Amino acid sequence: MRRFHLPALLSAALVAAAAPAPAAPSRDSFDIVVLGARGGIEDGNLTSFLIRPRGDDGFLACDAGTLTAGIEAADRRGAFADVKPPPGAATTRVGYILTERVKGYLISHAHLDHVAGLIVASPEDSKKPIYALASTHAKIAGSYFNHDAWANFADTGAEPRLGKYHFVDLVPGEATPATGTAMSVTALPLAHGPVESTAFLLRSKDASMLCFGDTGADRTEHAQRLHAVWSAVADDVRHHTLKAIVIEASFPNSQPETALFGHMTPKLLLEELHDLADQAGGPQALRGLPVVVSHIKYSFKAGERPQAVIRRELEAGNDLGVRFIIPEQGDRYRF
Repeated sequence: MRRFHLPALLSAALVAAAAPAPAAPSRDSFDIVVLGARGGIEDGNLTSFLIRPRGDDGFLACDAGTLTAGIEAADRRGAFADVKPPPGAATTRVGYILTERVKGYLISHAHLDHVAGLIVASPEDSKKPIYALASTHAKIAGSYFNHDAWANFADTGAEPRLGKYHFVDLVPGEATPATGTAMSVTALPLAHGPVESTAFLLRSKDASMLCFGDTGADRTEHAQRLHAVWSAVADDVRHHTLKAIVIEASFPNSQPETALFGHMTPKLLLEELHDLADQAGGPQALRGLPVVVSHIKYSFKAGERPQAVIRRELEAGNDLGVRFIIPEQGDRYRF
């Protein structure tokens, strides 16, 4: 028969009572629809993700390299099966989703493969906000909405201002409510070569997720931007409220680090995720966390597709237990 020492048992009970209970995982979640999965030259399938909290009608588009073609592709695959246009709607189903369900745009930076869908769709779009850093808004106004490249559909910049899009300047680190949705958005600046890019931290109730624009790794960019992003979400990871990360790995590991042009490889992404794990409590902190790998560059080279190479390289170094996802246009995920 085992014998128990009463004072020791009481002491252990008191310690257990004093220790904080593990945080319960949040029951809230997000829906993500992939409108564009690629980076680079595959027009019609360029970076764009629609994001909404579960049960909400309103999406935000995280970047807008592709819009109409992406909505059409996703609709054909049933990603919008639960979206019902009202009887007698004046637009097509695709038009209804774009004009009524997409409530605003999060634009990480003004490179063409992140804004082309927005620019081209603007004549038929509805009034809505564009959320971005002030530096990004200035480039959109100066390079596109200038009446040379395109009519000015914004409410700032060159005259005449058509006023369809309201530029909302995001202050780094400050949460801003996203009109027409149940989300707030916080901009976190990134280093993308000589260009300032952005990661967007979305929150809804007790859940959050990160959607990145293009970014280089801190080591290759000689910066601490990603380290700062990981610091901002370390508590969310510890409390199991960070539901997913959408982040790039544009090239396989064979791409020389001197020719990344402000992007990442699987090796660099894994280095960065180790930094997040260190800040969030250790190597087990990210186990099971979905990481959607975006902006994989389309390639004309014969042989194995870059997506297959990048998946293999990520899994070969995945000692964190992360759930890597290589998205395709039209995919829908719930995290």
